[in-house]
Amino acid sequence: MHKSITHLLSPLVFLSGCFSVQAETLQPSSAEIQPEQPNIIIMVADDIGFADPGFRGSGIETPAIDSLAADGVTMNRFYTAPISSPTRAALMTGRDPIRLGVAYSVVLPWDSGGVHTSEHFMPESFQAAGYQTAMMGKWHLGHSQENFLPNRRGFDYFYGHLHTEVGYYPPFSLLGGKDFQENGKSIDAPEGAEGYSTFLLANKTSEWIKERDKSKPFFLYLPFLAPHEPLEAPQTLIDKYADLKDERGPARSPSDDISKVSKMTGTKSRRPLYAAVVDAMDQAVGKVLKTLDDENIADNTIVMFFSDNGATRVHGRGGGDNAPYRGGKGEVYEGGIRVVSVMRWPDKIKSGTILNDTMTVMDVFPTLTAASRVKPLNDYKLDGINMLPALTEGKTVKRKEPVFFTSEIPLYNSFGYTTIDGDWKLVQWVTQEPMSTSVTQELYNLADDPGEYNDLSSKEPKRVAKMSQQILTRRALHPINGVRARISSPPGWRPPLDWATYPRPSTELQEIPATSMAPTRTSEHVLDYLHDERGRLIYNCEPTHVPFVGGVCIP
Repeated sequence: MHKSITHLLSPLVFLSGCFSVQAETLQPSSAEIQPEQPNIIIMVADDIGFADPGFRGSGIETPAIDSLAADGVTMNRFYTAPISSPTRAALMTGRDPIRLGVAYSVVLPWDSGGVHTSEHFMPESFQAAGYQTAMMGKWHLGHSQENFLPNRRGFDYFYGHLHTEVGYYPPFSLLGGKDFQENGKSIDAPEGAEGYSTFLLANKTSEWIKERDKSKPFFLYLPFLAPHEPLEAPQTLIDKYADLKDERGPARSPSDDISKVSKMTGTKSRRPLYAAVVDAMDQAVGKVLKTLDDENIADNTIVMFFSDNGATRVHGRGGGDNAPYRGGKGEVYEGGIRVVSVMRWPDKIKSGTILNDTMTVMDVFPTLTAASRVKPLNDYKLDGINMLPALTEGKTVKRKEPVFFTSEIPLYNSFGYTTIDGDWKLVQWVTQEPMSTSVTQELYNLADDPGEYNDLSSKEPKRVAKMSQQILTRRALHPINGVRARISSPPGWRPPLDWATYPRPSTELQEIPATSMAPTRTSEHVLDYLHDERGRLIYNCEPTHVPFVGGVCIP
């Protein structure tokens, strides 16, 4: 039975009033609702480090997150993209972000795109199966058109922000424009401490759970802003961690050079303030868990918590710790992509379980639908696999395909790539200068060297060549106009006063998404072929190799 965590909560929370049987073989028809189907809650932290939860000895108090680990399973090898939007896109679709065109960068305020509307989102499957669906928090998957928004992607209810870096207190502004809404309508938040974002999300989540239709299961997505910059926390928590020492070791990545300069100029460590932000988030997690106890639904509710990527490791910006792993957010070293992940399901998962097998953010969709006996309604093939047997039965789930991630942030035309094939990992850095391109490759055996200290590339040239080709093949799937590291706005672009009014209504748009400038379907395929490894002109095209011709998207 589930252990109550009521005693773990702080009064601050109450300030406001891997491959096995396919999931399809386990499903009833989508119209059937069975009382025993579990509720689903997915909580996503924004930039928390692998070593930051209290159960890893961080010095930060996180009793609620610790309880999820103690009462459920800790996934020690859970991978996400190294940056925000790609992870969220992979979570929602179960597909590789490179296919979606949301891999190299986050969706920036001046971007007009998002995740293609032909892609099927996980909550849509749960919604079709009769689940109530809700989202509270940060979206970051497209904001220029209504078709990209949460209420059009499977969520009955949305309360939160379209963007990131909106701050933790009202007016929650991005580039001077307000970004806080409820189902497409801009709303105001309480002033002062009662308007602290982390607590607002927890309060609204608890309220929604209590007011739900109790005859139906629910799917709830709670992506926090915390502990993303700009860091802010209630004063009581700032005081609590004021004397916390920053004892983090070097990241052993390019971020160390920036950190050295920051220290030399007298920039203070963000570790104490970061700890306060994480503590507040844990209190919010605790409030939601207490609500499940109060509603007597904890035992049959799957609660999953993970970070969208590793913590920022630049001194003076971010205060997280990814130890014992190398690097951090935006990098494809383990510290940027191997993240905190725990899951509790008292009815099915044994307390204190440790999973050391590889699981990725793409696997969440097929795993949760299998657990819930919900039929995935995706048309496109999922890249994720059903890891339920590993989580509930301790079975080994084999992966058929290598895992791939990339990032171009923050420097345009400076890429980090990685492919992980079993225990072998290739890290590839590609920098395109005006007159040259440099490629550096590093090979690691994660079974022997998870900290990535010992580069074996010179000793394993054949393996490097094979894995380098895997990266090249995956890169070629990227839509040519997907998101890129355009961290400066287009010349003359102006942000809106209120982001809730910014999306273009669907009634003012054509029904069919645009494709390309090619005048005919035939010429479009010719252009796609000419682009070859540069990327895809035709969406969702995985080229078929034709002798003497090469990769071609067959009409």
